[in-house]
Amino acid sequence: MSEFRERMIQEMELRRFAPSTQEVYLRALKQLTEYLGHSPVDATKEELRSYAHYLLTARDISVSTVGSAISGLRFFYGAVLGRGWVMDAVPPRKKPRRLPEVLSKEEVARVLAGARNLKHRTMLMTAYAAGLRAGEIVKLRPEDIEAERQLIRVRRGKGEKDRYTILSPRLYKELRWYWNHYRPGVWLFPGPDRNKPLCYRSLNRAYNAARKEARIHKGRGIHTLRHSFATHLLESGVDIRTIQILMGHRSIRTTAGYIHLASQLLGNVSSPLELLNIEKVELI
Repeated sequence: MSEFRERMIQEMELRRFAPSTQEVYLRALKQLTEYLGHSPVDATKEELRSYAHYLLTARDISVSTVGSAISGLRFFYGAVLGRGWVMDAVPPRKKPRRLPEVLSKEEVARVLAGARNLKHRTMLMTAYAAGLRAGEIVKLRPEDIEAERQLIRVRRGKGEKDRYTILSPRLYKELRWYWNHYRPGVWLFPGPDRNKPLCYRSLNRAYNAARKEARIHKGRGIHTLRHSFATHLLESGVDIRTIQILMGHRSIRTTAGYIHLASQLLGNVSSPLELLNIEKVELI
């Protein structure tokens, strides 16, 4: 089995899958092996169908986890074994469309105030002020902060694409303060080993610690700050095309989803009921 595991790693690396995706796919393969009690190479359509049913009916497994696991297995049988037809026994799953949670401006301020130290606060402030993903924050280098142009360069974001996002004067001031205190070196936010970037899990733990300190129960992942960035820009009147560029979305349809979260925009819409002139009659 180790041979096929190595081949799977190689195929994922050739496709430049994110480390987190590789980890999820390998875990899915390991869990299938434990369920079957034998090598998944020899799994039948009926066994895979039974495993998919087990995942979908287990109460302690989230919908997103099930989707990731099945995607990992489709990759294994298709890209590694060349037997993608085996997964035909597992019907395609409709992905539920759920709106992400966002924080109000006041809640964001409370989260930032709840950070345990200067490094944590600066990282969380960067996430919100520039709308960055966790993986983009930990890969920032000092030279990516272009103060004169008031821009932050994002290297190899999602889809291996570079882009620019905004550098607010207030964030730049905080970054200068952080730099003078920490003198980070190669990476703007290094991990315990200063020659390596911070692990994104550590970044997420810092966010959740600040959120709990602020006594905010929603928005459990640091991605919440990115969603809040886009929503607050939309509420302040920034056009959706500009937000798309700042967020690095391939499709504007993805960005348009934030319209559903912009409470100020929705709150200004009047129901057509208000336009009706309804005559009062005696009701029975």
